[in-house]
Amino acid sequence: MSTHPFQQIITSEQEIRDLVGYPSELVQKKTITHIDQHCRDFIALSPLLFVSTADGQGRCDVSPRGDAPGFVLVMDKQHLVIPERPGNRRIDSFRNILENPRIGLLFMIPGLEETLRMNGKAVIIKDEAILGRMKARDKQPLLGIGVEVEECFIHCAKAFKRSGVWDAKTWSPGNALPSIPAILAAHVNSKAYPIDVIEKGLQESYVKRLY
Repeated sequence: MSTHPFQQIITSEQEIRDLVGYPSELVQKKTITHIDQHCRDFIALSPLLFVSTADGQGRCDVSPRGDAPGFVLVMDKQHLVIPERPGNRRIDSFRNILENPRIGLLFMIPGLEETLRMNGKAVIIKDEAILGRMKARDKQPLLGIGVEVEECFIHCAKAFKRSGVWDAKTWSPGNALPSIPAILAAHVNSKAYPIDVIEKGLQESYVKRLY
């Protein structure tokens, strides 16, 4: 049986409401049920989104998808497709979608602190006619995530304002950043993967296997 250090745990929505209150009329009414022109314009400028899924037991996962602005294809007012570019082959999102089609998306535009959130249902597609429209560097994706959108709404900028994430003055200097090869080497904990081998493999992957 797992243990944790938490002593005061909230167990009902009402307890939360008593502390944080209720949303304003604007917040309550801002959700729409389709991809309108404003959402299309936002997606067309977005080079990065985060995809949230969960498996059949509710175990959650979130992962980034990124490419040139507009890489996500909007099919119509209810459907969009996210191309699957080469990755690490864990296929976490795909395995989750096979068990549980619910999906959440968060679209970002560099320099803009508000984000676009969407929720809906997902399928994994291999339609040649659709995937052929999402080529990058003459490479067609093998698969895509087709999403039936049920909710769209703008998320306020407070998290981005607090974090200052788009303000370069708040960024840590390069020599203070974590060493990703060192982290991976420690986590893998194998003599076959020392730091230098992992670093070389990462760079080769980034140069030769982006598409």
